[in-house]
Amino acid sequence: MMTIAEVAEWLNGEIEGENPNTLLILDRVAKIEEAVPGCLTFLANPKYRKYLATTEASAVLISRSLDVEEFRNRPALVFIRVDDPYVAFLHALKRMTPAVEPFSSGIHPTAVIGKNASIGQKVSLGAYTVIGDGAVIGSGTKIGHGCVIGIDTVIGSDCLIYPLVCFYQSCIAGDRVIIHSGAVIGADGFGQAPQADGTYEKIPQLGIVCIEDDVEIGANTTIDRATLGETKVCRGVKIDNLVQVAHNVVIGAHTVIAAQTGISGSAKIGAHCMIAGQVGIAGHLEIADRTVIMAQSGVAGSLKEPGKAYFGTPVNEARKTQHIYAALKMLPDAIREITALKFKITELEHKLGEKHL
Repeated sequence: MMTIAEVAEWLNGEIEGENPNTLLILDRVAKIEEAVPGCLTFLANPKYRKYLATTEASAVLISRSLDVEEFRNRPALVFIRVDDPYVAFLHALKRMTPAVEPFSSGIHPTAVIGKNASIGQKVSLGAYTVIGDGAVIGSGTKIGHGCVIGIDTVIGSDCLIYPLVCFYQSCIAGDRVIIHSGAVIGADGFGQAPQADGTYEKIPQLGIVCIEDDVEIGANTTIDRATLGETKVCRGVKIDNLVQVAHNVVIGAHTVIAAQTGISGSAKIGAHCMIAGQVGIAGHLEIADRTVIMAQSGVAGSLKEPGKAYFGTPVNEARKTQHIYAALKMLPDAIREITALKFKITELEHKLGEKHL
């Protein structure tokens, strides 16, 4: 719990005007439309500005430039001006709402540790977790209930592996990696060779998955092992839930990928890219650094110019696609006009023909 004045000072904020309520206690955080007295909230998106008239929060984080003159008749509401209300709110959220520890401490008696496995200091292993032969778990790593860490897999220090995560054999994860429940790391890539008789021969998947430091992988995401070599998720990548990463894919550093995206085999994604939800990326292509791909887009070919935004199926530059979509909306009217013009031309031709007769 902190007073409004203490919160403002801690966030390097400035209280708007003279307000006698700065010594009131803030004991929780909340969304602006749900806040009650004692809550700290924030306003970052202009469409939520209307809630300044009705919110019951005791204090609101706002930008330094926001005009709140019309709300000065609400003396119970204290405005705290900060550089970035959203970031400031995140800092307050972490401090004022301590996270519940989801991991048990120590090694549960039902955990199974294989031969020659190496377990670092201060490691937590949940109930019924299996650590395969020769696996290495770094110091301070926490592994939840029911996880399977395969033979010869290496997981670095200070990682958080939530319940029911499965690492297949020989995969690698760096330090401070976070993997949420249901994720599968290192399943076979989808390699099937067609045969003359119409059947398929499974192609051996002999490579690994390599996850570098500070990566976060969402629930029920799957990252397939390489056919040969490695599927690689580079430093700082953030992957949402329900994402499919196929064999031999490389995802560049600090790229973010939203839910239900599918990346086909051997695609190379650049660094600092932003890939929205339900994007489909074909195999064996390259996407340049700092590329933005908007939701539900289909990428069928390489995007080699860095820093551009794309949208649509197949993708085109976002602005061009928006113009195309705008033109499509006009198409029914255009067809009617063209049909009417054709009818008039036919009439004129008929009349001219009669004159010549």
